[in-house]
Amino acid sequence: MLSKDSISLLIKNSVDVYVYDTVTSTNDVAKELSSENRCILVVADGQTNGRGRQGKSFFSPHDSGLYFSLAIDTSSPGFNFTGITCAVAVAVSRAIRKIAETDVKIKWVNDLYIDNKKVCGILVQAVSKGSDISKLIVGVGINISTVDFPDELQDIAGSLGKNIDRNVLTAEAVDNILDLIFKNPEEYIDEYKNNSNVLGKEIVYIQNGISHTATAVDIDKKGGLIVEKDGEKITLTSGEISVRFR
Repeated sequence: MLSKDSISLLIKNSVDVYVYDTVTSTNDVAKELSSENRCILVVADGQTNGRGRQGKSFFSPHDSGLYFSLAIDTSSPGFNFTGITCAVAVAVSRAIRKIAETDVKIKWVNDLYIDNKKVCGILVQAVSKGSDISKLIVGVGINISTVDFPDELQDIAGSLGKNIDRNVLTAEAVDNILDLIFKNPEEYIDEYKNNSNVLGKEIVYIQNGISHTATAVDIDKKGGLIVEKDGEKITLTSGEISVRFR
């Protein structure tokens, strides 16, 4: 059972914790609750309108997953925008390995996979104040024990399949995130690359509605995916690009 008191005691960083039974989207609630100079954590048992990248939805059934969002003040000293999505992916994958004791791979940019099935989605959203980015909302959805996926997800979605304490996993992931986002990407990019399930494989990337086939060959220091297409190397940044295995 998710518990505000348990999570608050377990987290080492200074974070205001809010726990809900069901919300539309933890990202939306975190954005509403965010305030100056405070880190806000919103955790929910379920979401009715879970959000993924590029406007996609994230299946968020009650009780069988972990859904949380962090609202982070970007004015904090040392905050590093560079490679932020890679930092979060590494942070959450570390937490899953430690708490669930299972291996997990990273699909560029920041989906986490076990046995070639997606078990975790990450959505990073910027909140602007005038011309400046004042807040960053980091949303994480992890399938803990979900088995009854919609038909369209049956072949691509999976779960940790472990009976774990969601309070412990939340605290571990949050502390990892708040540690890595203040570090230079050079300190974690090798770990990101070593756990990639994309490098060396033929992929299809979709850019501006057009599909391209290429081979993923490397990830640069800022988290860009370097692909080789027709003998030419191209660096992809997250933006509006979607990558899938061929």
